[in-house]
Amino acid sequence: MIQTGELQRHLQTTLKRMLQGFVLGTTSGIVCGLAMGAIPVVRHALDPLISALWTSPKLTLLPMLIIIIGIGEAPKILLIAVGCFIVVALYTLDGVRGVNRGYVDLARNYGANHLAILRKVYLPAVSPAVFTATRLALGRALTLTVSVELLNSREGLGYLVYVAWQSFRIDRLYIAVVLTAGLGMLFHVSLCALEKRLLTWREIEQG
Repeated sequence: MIQTGELQRHLQTTLKRMLQGFVLGTTSGIVCGLAMGAIPVVRHALDPLISALWTSPKLTLLPMLIIIIGIGEAPKILLIAVGCFIVVALYTLDGVRGVNRGYVDLARNYGANHLAILRKVYLPAVSPAVFTATRLALGRALTLTVSVELLNSREGLGYLVYVAWQSFRIDRLYIAVVLTAGLGMLFHVSLCALEKRLLTWREIEQG
């Protein structure tokens, strides 16, 4: 499969879909979580929607997205983005709500405006929660990508699993499953290393 380029093609398709949905969902989730935590009106308005999306099985949204958007890559990527968005938004919201109000008041007393408070107080304070959410969202993005490819795709690791299952090619089935699990482990280890490198102050604080 490597010699023929088949495995690389399926892997590239899965990674492309997953990363597009992950970037879209994570970015919008951070922005939404910060807005919900800092502005009560936004939180009250979006809380019911996020709660409804959180409890809904994500794959059940795919047929509806196909009807609304059309057949193609857009519904798949949007579904992956929705799964990432919910996790990141909720964790970011919890991070903002957990910020010590004394830090905010202290920054205001020294003349900091809203942008400076967001950049100097809120963002550093919520960064551990955001990294945790990012790890979870990346795992969910991979899971949703493979699941979507099982249902509606002609390429990708999920499609490879489906074809191997239908044709009883156990060797190909093992390859797809082990490769997917290896990707999940690689993403988790990489994000943990990045968090440790960027948030050096957290280790000092914990120590």
